[in-house]
Amino acid sequence: MKTEQPFRSNLRYGRALVKSGVSGLSSGREAHLQGQPLSAVLAESARASLGLAALGACAGLLRYCLPGRRGRIAQTVACSVVGSAIGFVAGFAWKTRDLTESMAHSAMKQMNVVRDERWLDRHPIDYA
Repeated sequence: MKTEQPFRSNLRYGRALVKSGVSGLSSGREAHLQGQPLSAVLAESARASLGLAALGACAGLLRYCLPGRRGRIAQTVACSVVGSAIGFVAGFAWKTRDLTESMAHSAMKQMNVVRDERWLDRHPIDYA
């Protein structure tokens, strides 16, 4: 029965960490967006990422221009799709980096509060 108490304590601590992290993500998102809808910001970032997606698709099509590789249309199209996906993801990550930073920073701040509370519970400071 003694092992059950630390397990429950750790479970409560884990839940508190997750709850504070999610709360921090939400507050960081709201702080960054300042009233704008998230869907509008993500749609704008996706539109701005289409240029890099097209560049990635072109890079995949360059495979067709190489000598000795002309007969493989399916592989060229696959390389083009992969290049396009990589370009889009890279562009989207770059365009949303400020939002991601704000959310991560806020989540870490709130999780650190929970961590500090747990540390103080386990290591009480006696000033007397």
